[in-house]
Amino acid sequence: MSLLLEAWAWMTDPAQWSGPGTVGHRIGEHVLVTAAVVAVAAAVALPAGVLVGHTGRGRTAVVGLAGAARAVPTLGLLTLLGLWLGIGVQAPMLALVVLAIPSLLAGAYSGVQAVDPNVTGAARAVGMSEWQIVTRVELPLAAPVIIGGLRAAVLQVIATATLAAYLADVGLGRYLFSGLKSRDYAEMLAGALLVAALALLAEIVLAQLQRRARRAARLQTSPNRKAHA
Repeated sequence: MSLLLEAWAWMTDPAQWSGPGTVGHRIGEHVLVTAAVVAVAAAVALPAGVLVGHTGRGRTAVVGLAGAARAVPTLGLLTLLGLWLGIGVQAPMLALVVLAIPSLLAGAYSGVQAVDPNVTGAARAVGMSEWQIVTRVELPLAAPVIIGGLRAAVLQVIATATLAAYLADVGLGRYLFSGLKSRDYAEMLAGALLVAALALLAEIVLAQLQRRARRAARLQTSPNRKAHA
């Protein structure tokens, strides 16, 4: 309990919110790194996942790639990339992209694959092109699962982005490493609590977005259910 109180005192100390390396600045860095990593991973994983889910080709490769990427230890990969790329934010971001890709890839693939074949068949029957089927039918219906993959990826990256401070002076992980070095455990706990709070906020926002996407998907399929009734 005393350590929690010390961590709270550290976080509420005005000195931590003014000057260079402030808590607000570290939070901004953490959010920026997370957003950049997820954007890059999504640019790679989402088109590939949607393509595989739509065509049904490359399923084995997707499952194998996702499993292999999940099995890679992030800290080990970060160390190897650091030896290759040197000190800086490039190595941590590349390691985090590898971490984020499996969840995004699996979400896109699973979501599109799970769309009712009768729905896509009806879309083809009325003359829709494959591109129209993907963008107007499959993606809206797959959105809840895709957002679920995004949700998992964002939470993983927020938690693991603390390792960016291993090679670069960025993010909330700086408090963990500096606290460990100086044996200031209140600072370490404060940093961990800030990361947890950031992850909780992201979880709330993305969970709400996923619920809205689920409601929209149900509304889109309700005419089909009435037609079959």
